[in-house]
Order: sequence, then structure tokens, then C-alpha cells
Amino acid sequence: MNKSHRLLGFALCGLTLAVVACSEASLSKVGTPELRAELFDTIIARTERREAFSPVKNERLGFDPVMEMEALRDVVISANTEPELYYTLARLSHARRDRHLDLYLVAGGLELPDSAGLDVLGGETNEPGQAPVKIFPDYSEEDAGYFVGDLAADPRWPELPAIGDQIVSVNGMLVEAWHDSATAFMRHSTTIALRWKLAEAMALSTAAFPSHLRAAELTLVVRSSSGTESTYSLPFADPSELIWTGSGDPSYPGLGLELKTPTFDLLVPEDNRRFVVLIWRGFRETMVSDVDALVEFAESQGLLDHALVMDVTRSRGGSLGAYAMQRLQPLPFKTTFGNLRISDVTEPFVEDKRLDFAARNINDGGVSETIDDGSWLMSWLESDVLGALTRGEAYSTNVPFKLAHAPKESDGILEPAPKHFRGPIGIISGPSGGSHLDQFVSIIVDNDLGPVVGMPPGGYSNTWEWEEVLTFPGTDQPVVAFMWNIGHTIRPNGEIAEGNPAAVDEWIPLTRANVETYYARMLERVLALLESPRTP
Repeated sequence: MNKSHRLLGFALCGLTLAVVACSEASLSKVGTPELRAELFDTIIARTERREAFSPVKNERLGFDPVMEMEALRDVVISANTEPELYYTLARLSHARRDRHLDLYLVAGGLELPDSAGLDVLGGETNEPGQAPVKIFPDYSEEDAGYFVGDLAADPRWPELPAIGDQIVSVNGMLVEAWHDSATAFMRHSTTIALRWKLAEAMALSTAAFPSHLRAAELTLVVRSSSGTESTYSLPFADPSELIWTGSGDPSYPGLGLELKTPTFDLLVPEDNRRFVVLIWRGFRETMVSDVDALVEFAESQGLLDHALVMDVTRSRGGSLGAYAMQRLQPLPFKTTFGNLRISDVTEPFVEDKRLDFAARNINDGGVSETIDDGSWLMSWLESDVLGALTRGEAYSTNVPFKLAHAPKESDGILEPAPKHFRGPIGIISGPSGGSHLDQFVSIIVDNDLGPVVGMPPGGYSNTWEWEEVLTFPGTDQPVVAFMWNIGHTIRPNGEIAEGNPAAVDEWIPLTRANVETYYARMLERVLALLESPRTP
């Protein structure tokens, strides 16, 4: 998702505060209780003005985001050290339950003894260490816990738990208590994706968690299938040094690698069956050229009439998924739509886009957002969006997503490209990723283009975010950079996408029992569904 390119620092000093309080705050990175109260109230007010809340998500999760935030007021006010204030502000942000919304450390702002894994505005992120195990959630039941899903094949650690061992405790905490405590510090939009991200983070030395949830080593108590419990103390290593057995990764025996790009691996059956598998990695910088290369290769090898199965279980987000959809399957489809929440940041957001347009640099983290030069997008921003601001409307019009593939007057129906795969398409899905991936899967599901098996994607998508550096009232003392979701993604079926992932045709959960055969099972099921008639 796109973020504002210029970060604005705002002085937040209230008229009721004494000059001496503002002066005192300039001497301390944590301010005073009065300044923290004013900072808290300002964040709440800006959230109410700016946030594009998702009613469907809030209903599904059974919460009110503003009420959840307001419940933390006293915690923020009483935070009198830099780590305490950072982690209470993290809880405040994550109380909205939006995977896209995070905090950034900023120059001159709050500092932590260790910032491994945290985003640093304008600086390098210090990558966290990785224990020589990977942890997965057991989705067989809602509260089935976590298990060991992969191991590092490294002689430094000859004694490791076994694949499938159930996690009993983490650093001395029962895993259920660890889950409950860690949830407050993990960005998420759905419970299924929350569990995936917590499982990943459990084996990392990440500063996303405060000190009481971390240790110098990862100590796990695990239970084997026979019921025996064992304890392992595992060091954290440089992730680039670890070689994994691959037990939990996408694996398709009997298929050979025919083409590899940054976007995907193309696998073809060695027995000449008429399907191909794409292990898809994301909608990133090289996606357009990689998809073009795929179509050319498939044409040269006589593969365009084969069924196409996309494994998106390890996919990242990005942009321009509709470009891929026009080339990976044979049917017209309605794309996703989007809008903007009209607020006090609408004008500066449009100005940022003007600057990007002038620099021919309309992108999302380096990934191009539009097929054209951005003219369609700028026309909408300067007419419809600024017009909605003048009229005092709550939201802009809904238009094809970011005007990337069609102008604002379009009904969003896109035709296949002149050269495309002509066979049926099926999807193998899971909760690891989201964002543009959620949009891609919703296009498949809402247009009934093909079957989806496995588990839904992560359930988070919006149009854009806004971020700004917060300063204490009446001072130029920065604290952190804070983010807001300022627009809805609208699925092809007309529903808000945030917190509302497209449902799968066949639910196949990852479990302790099936981790080593999981992908073969999902491929078997999606191929069976591709051979069955589709019923509305």
C-alpha cells in the first residue's frame, strides 16, 4: 500500500498547557504526563477524522477500534521511559487491528536498547536473529496452538525438536499465555493471519515484542506425538546463514522447474499432465516483465492451453495484479475498486501525488502503481477527490483501484490480454500474505474465475495510508511516526476488503499431522475441482 512520501511534524501544544510544561518536554524524549495526555488525545482525534474504518472487520472481530484505543489512555500517560512509551504507542496503534498500520522510529525520537526488526524512518532496519526452527500454527481447531514446522540443517545444532512437535511453553510462559500477551504487539486484521504472524515472530529475536516477551535465547518446551515433553534452548543466528530442510515450504514432487523469476517459479509435471504450477512470490518491481516472459515461454512450449495452478501461500503484496490476471486466465473480470476518506490530510496527500506525477514516480515502495503515467489517477484526485473535500463529503467516489488499469468512468470490467493462458485457473491460498494478494484472490473468487483451496489470505487491504512524525505539544521533540489507513479497497462483489478476505472453495487447514504432505494434498484437491463443473 502506498504511504505519504513527505512526513509532516505537527506541534501539538494545547492552549491549556503552561509554557513551562512545553519547555520541560523539550528536555525529555518521553515528555510529561500532561504532554503524553495531549499527545494521546491528538492521536485519537486524528484517528476519528482520518481512519477509513472497516465496519465488516469490526463486526467480525467484535470490537470498536476507537473504544479499544481509548482504553489505553492511562497506560500511555503513565509510560515514563522510552521503551514503555514506545510499546504503549505500539499497543495504541495495533488496537485498530490493521496489518498495514505500524510505528516508525525517527531521528531524535524515542530510542530503544534494541530495535531489531523495527522500521526506522530514513535509516536501515536491523534484521532480527532467527532461531534454527520455524513455527507454524495448527489450524485444525481455533485454539490448537503452535508446532515445529521446519528445522535448520546445521551441525551447530544437532539436538533440535522434531517436525510436528507441539509448543507447550515459550521462554517460561505457557504458549496460551504467550499468545495472549504477544497479540497486543502484533499487527493483524484477521485472527487467522494473527496466528501466522505470531508463529513467525516466536522464533525471531524481534524488538516488536517488549523485553518481558523476549530472551537472549529461545527456550521452548515441546510435546512429541507420543506425549513426551522436552526442553530446548535455541540461540538466534543470522537468518542468511541458515539452510532449512524445507518441510513447511511449498513442495510438489513429480514437477520440474522450467522457469524461475523474482515473481514466480514455473513447475511442469514430469509425466506430461496438462497443468502447470506457479509458486508465486508477489506483485513487485519485476512482475510485469516476469509475467510477459512467462506468457512468451508458455507459448513457445505449448503450455497456454494447460490448466494453471497458482500457489500464493508465500506471496507478498504489491501492485498491478490485474495485469497478471489478464494474462493468466481467459475470462473477462471485474477488478477491485477503491476510495479515499476525506479529511484534513486530503489536500497534502493530493499534493504529494502531484509531486510524484511531476517526477514520473507514482509508486508504492518502489513498485509502480499504474500502467499509464498516472494521468487517470491525477485526474480523479484533482477533480473528484478535491471536489468531495469542497463539498464536505465523507468519502470520495469509488473508482477502479488506483485508476491503474481503467479510467474513473469505467465499470471495472477488464478483458484478457491478446495473448494469455487459455485453460482454467485454480488457486492454493494461505494466511501468510495479504494486501494486493487479498485483492488478487478476491478477483478470482468474486468473479467465479476458478476454485480456491487451502485457507484465505491475510485479510488486509486498503488504498493508501498516511503517516506523519508526531511531536510533543509545543515542542519540536519528535516521538514516533504514526500511520492511518485513509481509504477502502472495494472487492468486486462490492464489499470492503479490509478484514474481509475472500472465502475458499475448500477449507484445508495446515496442521501438525499434515505439514509434510500439505501441498501435495492441496494440489490434488484443486486439480479435482478444476475438472469438476463450476456451479454458481
